[in-house]
Amino acid sequence: MTRRWLVTGCSSGLGRALADAAAEACDLVIATARRPATLNDLADRYPDRLSTVALDVCDTDQCEAAVAHAVARFGGVDVLVNNAGSGLFGAVEEVSDDELREQLEVLTVAPWRLTRLILPLMRRQGHGHIINVSSIAGRIGLPGLSAYVAGKYALEGMSQALAAEVAPFGIRVHAVEPGGFATRYGTSLTEAADRIPAYAQSTGDVEAGLRGMAANPDLTHPEVFAHHVLRLVTSPTAPLRVPIGADAYAFLEAAEAAGTAELAAAQAFIEDSAERPATDTASTTPTA
Repeated sequence: MTRRWLVTGCSSGLGRALADAAAEACDLVIATARRPATLNDLADRYPDRLSTVALDVCDTDQCEAAVAHAVARFGGVDVLVNNAGSGLFGAVEEVSDDELREQLEVLTVAPWRLTRLILPLMRRQGHGHIINVSSIAGRIGLPGLSAYVAGKYALEGMSQALAAEVAPFGIRVHAVEPGGFATRYGTSLTEAADRIPAYAQSTGDVEAGLRGMAANPDLTHPEVFAHHVLRLVTSPTAPLRVPIGADAYAFLEAAEAAGTAELAAAQAFIEDSAERPATDTASTTPTA
């Protein structure tokens, strides 16, 4: 079966690897980037199967134009991959309101917008896949990535609700959660404008690790991500959340164990309390 893809954020890294792999597999691909000239080599390699479009996912008009181009060029979309992203480094106290809004616009609002634009097409055709590229940071709070973590947590919550909403229409939803990949994510991280030196002790190691991702030989390569996403859309049993990467499962297993321990501690705290609240009869008495 030939699938029609719309993939955001294809200029490098995971998105580029996925667009390349999908076209190589003889699927039809709309590959988007802010500067589509960065994709000229892919367009030249697959002239009949891959089309490029300029897309800033924060621009509503460009989002609408990208979907319209997909319909005009290939007749619709079978797989939407919300991959475009950006990273902001800064502790909660360091991140301004405007910086937070900009981060959430890219990580949460833009995927929501594109999903909303695509769903009428998928509902009419009675099938489709929506793949939201989250992160292990969508389940783990990393110091210094407060705004990024907030955006990915929100994306995961949206994906869970969306999956239940669209299941009756034959549409499947997945949140893929990459671990550490050898991409330019770390070097392209922007920093909060107002850094506070005191936070170096809690965020410094995380920032150093992120900045060195592209050159880290132990990290997974983007082609592995592309391989598993291609498998994902052909599987009838793949779960909603799919971690990808050599380190992803170790991080998430540790997070799950910590969550279980925290839940037990919270339950013990509530149940073992020697003090019980007095019944507030006044608050439960009906008034005339």
